[in-house]
Amino acid sequence: MRPYHCFWLLFWAGQPHQSFLTPLSKRTSGFPEKEKVLVLSGNSRQDFHRSKRSWMWNQFFLLEEYTGTDYQYVGKLHSDQDKGDGSLKYILSGDGAGDLFIINENTGDIQATKRLDREEKPVYILRAQAINRRTGRPVEPESEFIIKIHDINDNEPMFTKDVYNASIPEMSDVGTFVVQVTATDADDPTYGNSAKVVYSILQGQPYFSVESETGIIKTALLNMDRENREQYQVVIQAKDMGGQMGGLSGTTTVNITLTDVNDNPPRFPQSTYQFKAPESTPPDSPVGRIKANDADVDENAEIEYSITEGDGYDMFGIATDKDTQEGIITVKKALDFENKNLYILKVEATNTHVDPRFLYLGPFKDSATVRIQVEDVDEPPVFSRPAYIMEVKEDVPINSVIGTVTAQDPDAAKNPVKYSVDRHTDMDRVFNINSGNGSIFTSKPLDRETLLWHNITVIAAEINNPKQSSRVPVFIKVLDVNDNAPEFAMFYETFVCENAKAEQLIQTLSAVDKDDSYSGHQFSFSLAPEAASSSNFTLQDNRDNTAGIFTRRTRYNRHEMSTYFLPVVISDNDYPIQSSTETVTIRVCACDHRGKMLSCNAEALIHPTGLSTGALIAILLCIIILLVTVVLFAALRRQRKKEPLIISKEDIRDNIVSYNDEGGGEEDTQAFDIGTLRNPEAIDDNKLRRDIVPETLFMPRRTAAARDNTDVRDFINQRLKENDTDPAAPPYDSLATYAYEGNGSVAESLSSLESVTTDGDQDYDYLSDWGPRFKKLADMYGAMDSDRDS
Repeated sequence: MRPYHCFWLLFWAGQPHQSFLTPLSKRTSGFPEKEKVLVLSGNSRQDFHRSKRSWMWNQFFLLEEYTGTDYQYVGKLHSDQDKGDGSLKYILSGDGAGDLFIINENTGDIQATKRLDREEKPVYILRAQAINRRTGRPVEPESEFIIKIHDINDNEPMFTKDVYNASIPEMSDVGTFVVQVTATDADDPTYGNSAKVVYSILQGQPYFSVESETGIIKTALLNMDRENREQYQVVIQAKDMGGQMGGLSGTTTVNITLTDVNDNPPRFPQSTYQFKAPESTPPDSPVGRIKANDADVDENAEIEYSITEGDGYDMFGIATDKDTQEGIITVKKALDFENKNLYILKVEATNTHVDPRFLYLGPFKDSATVRIQVEDVDEPPVFSRPAYIMEVKEDVPINSVIGTVTAQDPDAAKNPVKYSVDRHTDMDRVFNINSGNGSIFTSKPLDRETLLWHNITVIAAEINNPKQSSRVPVFIKVLDVNDNAPEFAMFYETFVCENAKAEQLIQTLSAVDKDDSYSGHQFSFSLAPEAASSSNFTLQDNRDNTAGIFTRRTRYNRHEMSTYFLPVVISDNDYPIQSSTETVTIRVCACDHRGKMLSCNAEALIHPTGLSTGALIAILLCIIILLVTVVLFAALRRQRKKEPLIISKEDIRDNIVSYNDEGGGEEDTQAFDIGTLRNPEAIDDNKLRRDIVPETLFMPRRTAAARDNTDVRDFINQRLKENDTDPAAPPYDSLATYAYEGNGSVAESLSSLESVTTDGDQDYDYLSDWGPRFKKLADMYGAMDSDRDS
């Protein structure tokens, strides 16, 4: 049991008439005793007066975590007013008074009732007072004192984290800082070594070490390689009492990861790689993949591949797959088995992020040899050019050869090739090609003015394997020849005034030509020979592709000649020379003295009518209203004339209109014409539907009348065949009579009415031969015969 030290407290109560000292009994608990005495002096009445002072004492100390069975003694209160007769009462108030701390109201002894923990509350402030038990009035002023809890080593060091995580680069030097751990002790750091913590390493040697006072973890081994071991778990202990025996301790775990550095060069697992590639492999297609292994990770393992040398340096390329760090070998140019079937390459793999600190480990690159075997495949024919451009004059005759295309089978077999024109590019079949030699010729006349360029596609296919084919574009330009005569740029219709003077310009002409002219068009204008001498007008060629029409005489009379037609010949200067005759219409009109036209025969064409715009709009609205009225009237009249679906009793479709007519038996002849069923010859086959207008009218067909004694089956089949083969048969439900029995039927009539008159002639013995189902009926009729005979 630990020794406990208790401090005694002595109270002095000073009286104005006397003073005395009353020592208290002493109690030891192992600590050096110091008697705490408060001397309260009071002067005598005879000598002098001194002001009374309240009691004073120092603070108490109390050990925490008391484990005894009795209450822990704290101290004693005493007043010099206490005569020992029990007239005074001591009371205690403040922190924990009455709960943690109690006082003997008679003796003033203070005791602690519970185990105290300094880490929960290190100081308690209490107040004490002595009162007169009889009057309840205090005999001393209330005074305050402090109880301090004396610390013991009852708390182990606690780390700030249960688990620490840290990382350092691999290959670090000895003494490289890793991480610092921190532990705290809840005990009093000002008393003894209870809170003095010392760090040590329990697990993780010889790789790491820890500073005992600071908790800093450092590397302790040189050149730790991540590729050999990446994760380390270190256990650190923190112990109080300065690490001495008997101190309390706590531990924590530190997970240390070695991060990667580029300390490993790439290495090919094999020195030679072999791949095969068909010669038909298109450019940019992959041939194969190679990979150099690098023990590093992330960016330290990134590799760049390159072709350093070899006879396929310009035929193949290599790129790096960023996801797999593989080198992808691709085709750069078209392969040809017939020219070269084997390529040897030297491929090099290099780290992209090199750490200069580890260059002493060697070059961070490696190389390997790649052999690529080209395989022969059946290739389509190859044209001598990627495209052909041909020219042809537009006046060449049909079947004229305009050029030749050439294609050959690149394979060693040299299979023959046939040519054809892709008709999707030559829909009009203007051109054709010789399938044997590839010569292209015209199959229709050409016209440059209609289409200048013809873009067709020629197909070359192997005769033995037509699936092996290739295409080539052929651009055919149609060259111009002078095959179009010039013509007026517009339609010319002019006028001449009746009072015109001679040599007066009335119209300027210009011309155009559809043909091309490399040096520019040059047109010449002249009057036609038949009009050159007798014309009332002259034509002057301006030599700039224009011409002017002038009057030849002074006056013109529109009543004598209202219109003149002047033929003009236009010629070009190309070879062969082309010319055309165009006609200029000249009307004679009345003009004022300034030459402004007033009226002429073409007045209706040249001048606007005298009606205003508003009048024209009104007339147009009247016409529209009149048309609408006529249309509405015709529609109403047509609706009024429309006949109902059934207009006559003779129409055999009457029976499919009346759905609610139950009929009156055989005597009811109002619902439908019963005679139609009895005599099909009365059917009018010429009747057409009246509810719709037939799209096509056929000549009505007259159904042949049934012969006498015609069998019912034959009659039905005959009518069925007629309706199936009749093109005028309506596409709607109709009534076809198939139930006609025929005249003089062998079955005769089954009517019960006729049976009454001939009942006596009937013999019903045959009913017995029909089986047991007709036995009752045979008995009935047999009985009737017996009664009749009797």
